Amino acid sequence: MTNIVVWNENVHESRGDAVVLGHYPNGIHTVVADALQQHHPDASVSTATLQEPEHGLTQERLDATDVLFWWGHVAHDQVSEQVVQRVVDAVHAGMGLVVLHSGHYSLPFKRLMGTTCSLKWRNDGERELVWTTAPEHPIAEGVPHPIVIDRQEMYGEYFDIPRPDEEVFLSTFAGGEVFRSGVAYRRGRGRVFYFSPGDQEYPVYHHPDIQRVLANAAGWAAPTTARQTLTADPHPRDWFLTAGTGRQDG
Repeated sequence: MTNIVVWNENVHESRGDAVVLGHYPNGIHTVVADALQQHHPDASVSTATLQEPEHGLTQERLDATDVLFWWGHVAHDQVSEQVVQRVVDAVHAGMGLVVLHSGHYSLPFKRLMGTTCSLKWRNDGERELVWTTAPEHPIAEGVPHPIVIDRQEMYGEYFDIPRPDEEVFLSTFAGGEVFRSGVAYRRGRGRVFYFSPGDQEYPVYHHPDIQRVLANAAGWAAPTTARQTLTADPHPRDWFLTAGTGRQDG
């Protein structure tokens, strides 16, 4: 059974932001989690927030997590260094990570990318068209071309990320900008997907096509083999001649 955790900084909601609560009365994380549970009925889907002890991401919980969704916006610097490194280490060992919207500036994503992850933005509530550029990719399965989002914050190039292993979606905006809105990476043994649509001021995560993308991303990012911490280990000469034989040479 796939274990999915949806993490949200939950700051706008906890502050009582009327616009955000109008769209997400129980938090962005609950809408995303409910959509994932609907698409993956056999999965275990739970949530975590910044305000919980260890931000809800203890070592034990991350050890049991197959895919972590991450939504952040105004509190990136409030995530503890211990938890940031814990998430990065889990990805390197094989956990999947799906980073949403302003999570491009989250500390785990920036550390995994090794760049500033900066971009252009404008919040005028413009129409966004999300075009599929890799129709053969599992994350694009069943997704219309394009997804039409009536009102959304504009994200534009240049987006300072490494060259993606796979570019799945490209967005265009009414103002003329373009943006690499769905990009996939492999980091260590883990898979990372960044998907930009989903500003807190608009009901984007209620959009059925956006929910389809998130569900597909969960399936793609889930590990297919057991998690393994990658380390630099000394090996004796000719170790490979006895590897897998059951011998315990001293």
